Amino acid sequence: MAKFYPSKFSREEQEELFVCFCEGISRLRSPLEAARFLKDLLSVQEAEMLAKRLKAAELLILGLTYSEIRKILKISNGTIARVHEWLKLSGDGYRLILERMQNEKKTGKSKTDLAGGPFSWRSVKRKYPLYFWPQLLLENIIKTAKENDRRKLRALMNKLDKKSALYKRINLAFSS
Repeated sequence: MAKFYPSKFSREEQEELFVCFCEGISRLRSPLEAARFLKDLLSVQEAEMLAKRLKAAELLILGLTYSEIRKILKISNGTIARVHEWLKLSGDGYRLILERMQNEKKTGKSKTDLAGGPFSWRSVKRKYPLYFWPQLLLENIIKTAKENDRRKLRALMNKLDKKSALYKRINLAFSS
């Protein structure tokens, strides 16, 4: 994290700044907006450390030991102890975020995975087509191919030794 210098503001001014900061964060509408904001606000190391603290909180709540967490996240026992202490004293923020993330995983309604939403994979592919041009081209070829050509392409795909994620996506394109 950045170096800390004693504040030149009064307690009230500090609280006002913090409230303003929190109001700004609350205005963010999506994980993409939050990522943009945090990228502007934090260094790569700071963002990684915050992410590791959140993950450490999750692993502590799940009951993992300090040594297990240290091996997984490559953070010090001191960092784990601080997160653990925050969880014991209050930890409301950690618990709130982790609970909401867990609920979204259970219900499958994550903002980043909505099937037709603005943050769906399909939407990202549409917004940045140059990154996905081989896949989009192949999907378009499959959709416009005659049935005989589609059978030939499918037979060719079935001969592949490795059935990677790309193979599975292409195979799904055949069925649509």
